Amino acid sequence: MATPLLICDDSNMARKQVARALPDSWDVDITFATNGLEGIDAIRQGKGEMVFLDLTMPGMDGYGVLEHVKSENLKCIVIVISGDIQPEARDRVKSLGALDFIKKPVNKEKLQDVLASYGLL
Repeated sequence: MATPLLICDDSNMARKQVARALPDSWDVDITFATNGLEGIDAIRQGKGEMVFLDLTMPGMDGYGVLEHVKSENLKCIVIVISGDIQPEARDRVKSLGALDFIKKPVNKEKLQDVLASYGLL
């Protein structure tokens, strides 16, 4: 059965780039969200057991999504993919429950290495 995968980013180009970087053999059912409000709604609907999350988005940013996931005890694995590579951002997303942090633009090898390191492939 395919894993529900959510790619949440306000940039259409970034969403497509992440989708193209996914392992070819990974059995996933992809949903896209253009902001954090859409993203949290998709997670609540079960469309995001695995989530790739941008931090800087309109409406609700990635930090807000992580705060909702934590406060509502939503069952999902979140990996942040962001251009904000400041140590404070990395520390904050980890404290909010993100599994890992990948710098944008993501490349296929890095994404696969991260997924493999957590046994997600």
